[in-house]
Amino acid sequence: MSDSDTLKTATKTLDTMLGYLGFSATIHPDAAADGLGLQVECSESALLIGKNGDRLDDLQYLVNRLLREQDENAPRVRVDVGCFRQQRESEMSEKIRTVAQRVIDTGRPVKLNPLNSYHRRIVHQALKEFPQVESQSPNDRARMKRITIRRRDDV
Repeated sequence: MSDSDTLKTATKTLDTMLGYLGFSATIHPDAAADGLGLQVECSESALLIGKNGDRLDDLQYLVNRLLREQDENAPRVRVDVGCFRQQRESEMSEKIRTVAQRVIDTGRPVKLNPLNSYHRRIVHQALKEFPQVESQSPNDRARMKRITIRRRDDV
């Protein structure tokens, strides 16, 4: 499935889901997304986002699960409502940079709050700027995991 086909399928899937939930929304490709993304505009965006973005995470998870049912190699699609996710990712990356610098300065590891796979990926991406630190996630099947950030021994 090409990227444009994936976006069309994801848009249709998300529109159908939102329709069943009683939301009237406009969905368009998100140019600000790293990779493929959809931006949702809705008058009830706070309801779609949920507390701390929980509903938004669930919507994104379901859209991607349904895409993978159709094509197991389908790329991930980021779903955002009213640029909420974009703003949160930016804030999270800045916080992780601060934590990484603190780990470098103090030498003490920091264990983050439990995160889902999407947010763990943001953490690992932000830490690429800091070769002096490494991150470790538990090797279990839990949905929410705590990342530990520590200074590298070999630096």
